Amino acid sequence: MKVTNIHEAKTHFSKLVERAAAGEEIVIGKAGKPVARLIPYAAPAPPKRKPGSWKGKIWISPDFDKFDAEIEKMFNGELD
Repeated sequence: MKVTNIHEAKTHFSKLVERAAAGEEIVIGKAGKPVARLIPYAAPAPPKRKPGSWKGKIWISPDFDKFDAEIEKMFNGELD
């Protein structure tokens, strides 16, 4: 395990970030002792879908899809 000192890390920060993004783990040390790790970012997994979680929270009117002749006439341009 190679330890990169803080001064070198500050000087070459962009390069160290590129190496970490490529999958390498960078250990940063002070006076030769490890104090921090620079590791690649891993986005958290989206929460798992839970089927049925809206059950009982939504109400649909029994006539929500009832045919409306007046609206059909408006779409067809038949309304005066």
